[in-house]
Amino acid sequence: MSAPAIAEWMAATQARIETALSLFLPATDSIPARLHDAMRYTTLGGGKRIRPLLAFAAGELTGATADTLDRIGCAVEMIHAYSLVHDDLPCMDNDVLRRGRPTCHVEFDEPTALLVGDSLQTLAFEVLASGPIADPSRQLEMIALLARASGSRGMAGGQAIDLESVGQERDQPQLELMHALKTGALIRAAVMLGALAGKHLSTDEHSSLDRFAKRAGLLFQVVDDILDCTANTATLGKTAGKDEVAEKPTYVRLLGLDAARSYAEELRRDALDTLSVFGERANRLTQLADFICHRQF
Repeated sequence: MSAPAIAEWMAATQARIETALSLFLPATDSIPARLHDAMRYTTLGGGKRIRPLLAFAAGELTGATADTLDRIGCAVEMIHAYSLVHDDLPCMDNDVLRRGRPTCHVEFDEPTALLVGDSLQTLAFEVLASGPIADPSRQLEMIALLARASGSRGMAGGQAIDLESVGQERDQPQLELMHALKTGALIRAAVMLGALAGKHLSTDEHSSLDRFAKRAGLLFQVVDDILDCTANTATLGKTAGKDEVAEKPTYVRLLGLDAARSYAEELRRDALDTLSVFGERANRLTQLADFICHRQF
């Protein structure tokens, strides 16, 4: 698949997700209007939509329908958006810029931002539970998977470890455990949820896809650390270098910039190797792994 082809597919899928998110989110003329306005402000009109893209790519591999993947992609993106709102709060990272705009608590206020995160989290599960996206037992499996990826054994747990790690030295296994939870768990969930929406995979295929998802999640974080040190705020759309200033453990701090880049390339190759069992069916996932590795924002 050529670069223009994947770029066109990404743009079309991002536009589709934007439309679906707009439909699932409460309208600003419904009560409480200010909260709904803030939810839409936070979720719409920005972001790479990497997690929905991965869900669509994995769903394409197993023959899932686009309407089903709309719900899965939106649910995962809502969890991601809620995590960003809470991550930016003064009690967490205290950031003022996200996706090139003022963060939610700056544009609105801190109590509203807290409620936005709460509301997006619960709406994600409503979206995933409401539609006929799979047989009931598999739909319950999907809900449980997203819940684990979001909670103390996933994203929230990783954030807790991250907060405890400020100013502390961490070795590579400790750093990878933290990011397997904080960043990787939701990326892994996006891939596996997309795949679950289609035909059953064999045990070996499931294991291969799960390994790809874990490698892709770690790759995303390593590249994020690299960009945090090398890109500027205008390019990233968020405050560049904030983890270094906060003395948080990063792959660049631990390994050095050149070694972190080499490690990202190693993760990319490993991720792609795991997809060989699928042949051309995994083309979208292959291209997305390349995009994650080589992105500039």
